[in-house]
Amino acid sequence: MSNLTPADVDAVCDLVDNLCGICWDSSKSYLIEARLSNIFKRSGCANYGDFARKVQANLLPQLRGEVIDAVTTHETLWFRDNSPYEALKHKIFPELIDAKAGTPYPKRIRIWSAACSTGQEPYSIAMTLADVVPDVHRWDVQIVGTDISPGSVETASRGMYSDMEMGRGMDPQRLNKHFTKHGAHWKISDEIRSMCNFSTRNLHDPFAGFGPFDVIFCRNVAIYFTAADRKNIFTRMGQILQPNGWILVGSSESLTDVGPKWSPQFHCKANCYRPTLTAEAALALGVRR
Repeated sequence: MSNLTPADVDAVCDLVDNLCGICWDSSKSYLIEARLSNIFKRSGCANYGDFARKVQANLLPQLRGEVIDAVTTHETLWFRDNSPYEALKHKIFPELIDAKAGTPYPKRIRIWSAACSTGQEPYSIAMTLADVVPDVHRWDVQIVGTDISPGSVETASRGMYSDMEMGRGMDPQRLNKHFTKHGAHWKISDEIRSMCNFSTRNLHDPFAGFGPFDVIFCRNVAIYFTAADRKNIFTRMGQILQPNGWILVGSSESLTDVGPKWSPQFHCKANCYRPTLTAEAALALGVRR
């Protein structure tokens, strides 16, 4: 184990913040060794401070993506916590479909899965929509999955998962309906895959030209940010929601500190918010709060 100096730790923490917006401090020095030691050894740098400066200056471009992959959390599973998908099925999708019925685009649905990791969340959303709308292949659906990790986005785009990955939350009925076996992996069906597209995105970057969305999933990621960054991100997400849109956050998360417009709605035990919908707008749209 190398001898990390306080300056080394500060330099790496600044790097992690600049690359990912994740808040590491001196208490996270063990993570530096656990997640970055192998990359550091291959960098040829004299110490972690030198390593951090070179990665930040993009002097080690081949390692930049590896650092991002290493420091971000890839914990995910199919239908994680289940309650958000129950809320989609029984509350959000039915109301959304009803609200769009009289509009110029009654079959257009736009959903953003922020910090989608290796794709289980957006694909779970797509399968839930397919449960609600039997002819979903005739609809104009775009489920945008984004993640800061290039490796995660690449895995999500492939739509291929191992037996171990499928064993984390996937029920036999959906497995048989939406996947086919390809060697040692399971491949998502074309119907579900066609609803989803994936790209790398840092949540701290501007959202200009992005959206608007009917539903945003931003679950279990903002907990790694500072309070100010977290408030900024959710405020900007509220600005790219449709007037009757929804934001869903993690089961242990709350947005009550973001502002007075952020009052929670609990549906099927899921934490749901409709930050852009005032009482007047709700009345005009005929939306049930």
